[in-house]
Amino acid sequence: MKLITEQNFDVNYIRENLEEGKKPNLFIEGIFMQGDIKNRNGRIYPAKILENQMNFYVENYVSKHRSLGELNHPSGPTINLDKVSHMITAMYREGSDFYGKAKILDTPMGNIARSLIDEGASLGVSTRGLGSVKNSGGAMVVQEDFVLNTVDIVSQPSAMDAWVNGIMEGVEWIWQGGALKEVTLNEIKKDLDKPLLTEAQVLRNWKKFLKTL
Repeated sequence: MKLITEQNFDVNYIRENLEEGKKPNLFIEGIFMQGDIKNRNGRIYPAKILENQMNFYVENYVSKHRSLGELNHPSGPTINLDKVSHMITAMYREGSDFYGKAKILDTPMGNIARSLIDEGASLGVSTRGLGSVKNSGGAMVVQEDFVLNTVDIVSQPSAMDAWVNGIMEGVEWIWQGGALKEVTLNEIKKDLDKPLLTEAQVLRNWKKFLKTL
């Protein structure tokens, strides 16, 4: 599976006043994901796949206060607690659009995001997930193995074309030992190029294993 990211900048900032003298809560709210349309990266996310992932994410992360996101994308799918800037508090579907709301946290990265917003910076959100894509009708269609990891806060470049295509080319993510591991395609190719064990070698290794039990 590859790391897939998508950006959206149609978000609003909301301030909720608390007790006098306390810092008001700051939220970002807007469209987090869009389904069934070809986006600027040439990809299509089927709305049904997004809905399934949204429901899973809300049930297992949002409702349990585990829905953390970072300021800018890291290089992999893992959430880095030292870079967390916000917590997603709600996600829901309207048509083919998937809306979300996230609270800016009182963390180092959250305070950076708050300062940028206070100074008028243009920030947006970007989904981060793992999955595969398939070429169909001139678009790369995201497949059913797509898994939504989180939604990060990102900055908007002066030229939209400056965005990378969102897929880390040459890198795959595999489960190994109960954790995600980054593997380059060259490493995978080396494993494929290794000669297969003969039947005698397999039997010999199996006997060695049985002796350890």
